[in-house]
Amino acid sequence: MNHKLIIEGLSRNQKVYKQVLEGIPKEEYVWKDNPRRWCLLEIVCHLYDEECEDFRTRIKHILNTPELQFVPIDPENWVLKREYNKKVYDVMLNRFLEEREESIKWLNSLVNPQWNNTSVHPDLGNMTAHQLLANWLAHDYLHFKQITKLKLDYLKFTSGEDFSYAGGW
Repeated sequence: MNHKLIIEGLSRNQKVYKQVLEGIPKEEYVWKDNPRRWCLLEIVCHLYDEECEDFRTRIKHILNTPELQFVPIDPENWVLKREYNKKVYDVMLNRFLEEREESIKWLNSLVNPQWNNTSVHPDLGNMTAHQLLANWLAHDYLHFKQITKLKLDYLKFTSGEDFSYAGGW
């Protein structure tokens, strides 16, 4: 896949996130049916941190200093360590959307980037900048699925209705 198509996908997804996550009442964005599951607030905080500290930062790293090791990150544990559930939802959503805008601007500003540059990920081995870019877009799609499932489960919880007519997941 062409890297420009991936960047366009990331740009379109910014609009999707805005549409699907704006204007949600607190009862819904803090709801979860299982303590190990993330609520919408935690997902938004995760997206913000990933935008700033993972994908954009690591692609810059591979493009500029591929010979150096990645700075370690810990997204799974950030949920508790950074107290995502105490953050302000609308503030975090806006921060994420602003950072996504910055990412798109940065990606579009690159002149002849070396997408084939490779760095070694401590768990996954060699990764190219292009591979990481494609994974960024895949990460969006995985979170769309997560958000949609959470919203569906919230609707089931609050309505108490049988959704067999709507179809299966």
